[in-house]
Amino acid sequence: MFGRAYRALERFDEAADALSKALALNPGNADLLADLAETLALRSGRTLAGEPTKLLERALKLDPDNDKALALSGSAAFERKDYKAAIRHWEALLKRPKVSGELAQALSAGIAEARALSAGKKTVAAKPAPGRVSGIVTLDSALRARAAPEDTVFVYARAAQGPRMPLAIVKVQVKDLPYNFSLDDSMAMMPEMKLSAFTEVIVGARVSKSGSAKPAAGDLEGASAKVSPGADGVTVAINQVVR
Repeated sequence: MFGRAYRALERFDEAADALSKALALNPGNADLLADLAETLALRSGRTLAGEPTKLLERALKLDPDNDKALALSGSAAFERKDYKAAIRHWEALLKRPKVSGELAQALSAGIAEARALSAGKKTVAAKPAPGRVSGIVTLDSALRARAAPEDTVFVYARAAQGPRMPLAIVKVQVKDLPYNFSLDDSMAMMPEMKLSAFTEVIVGARVSKSGSAKPAAGDLEGASAKVSPGADGVTVAINQVVR
């Protein structure tokens, strides 16, 4: 949990250290291998070459159906221009029962591009939805007494339907509120999980009393209505207490 929380905060050195320690205690855990591979890739500028790829290979040997390992292995193969391997990994993930909706569409688009490149065809990328949402986060006056100026505030975007993991996230403090935010594709935690890959997202904000990325009782939170990537003027009111 420390490793995943540090990764969400973009403290990749500490995340890698925590995940490495967890993996030493449980070397047969495919999820930990995939998490560490992703973290090392984020730390090195989002490249999966080298050690991340080796970790993903170990993960798939342990669990050939691991969702994250399949997704990242496809990305690693695409990165090194091994398009047949990318197709194989992404098609295996696409066959998983819980993969549907926009994630399935994103995988299908990646497979189609890999097939075209494998055949030596030039691809013309479809015009993506603008990969950015912006607006303002405010703290309800009725809850202001519950928050200290130095408390951490996480502002994040997630898919309205589909995976719950953040598509983009930024960390500020209560003293920065009201806060004008801008979340975009450059903040994506995984190459396949970008704002522009989804037609509707929700922007959330949470005051964390502990500073942890994991919600806890006593935190304060709020969320926007569903919006499309490219939306501006999105409003997020922190107006609820986490129970």
